[in-house]
Amino acid sequence: MINIISQNLDIILIVIFFLFLFWNILLEIRLKKESKRTTSFFKGKKAEDLEEVISQILKNQRTSEKEIQTILEKIKKLEDVALHSIQKVGIIRFNPFEGAGGNQSFSLAILDQKDDGLVISSYHSKESTRIYAKPIRQGESKYPLTKEEEKAIKKAISH
Repeated sequence: MINIISQNLDIILIVIFFLFLFWNILLEIRLKKESKRTTSFFKGKKAEDLEEVISQILKNQRTSEKEIQTILEKIKKLEDVALHSIQKVGIIRFNPFEGAGGNQSFSLAILDQKDDGLVISSYHSKESTRIYAKPIRQGESKYPLTKEEEKAIKKAISH
């Protein structure tokens, strides 16, 4: 066996040389890929700045968390405002005086998400126009409602 190795030592050394050359080329390719990733991570900074890069990332994260908290607080305020904003409207036109004019009178219900708000009724005749407003809580009023006002409230709630 030693005899075979000594006779083919040149060939064995050449094969080993090419294996090491091939291995070296592969390692060089991998090193360049890692170098590109490192360069893009540091964006032109040196490897000694790793601690600074990580510190900046953590600082940005804390800033983002504070901004997110501020946004969540604003959203909560907007939700509270939205609950009390006009969200439901119903209108009914009618003629309260048979044979005198058209449907110039109306009842208008304006409600929020909780069905709180008011109903406004306008009664129009040739001589005058009268306007009444009644508060509404949870779709009802402590004041007597006309059938047109009730219809306007139901229409608003159903939309």
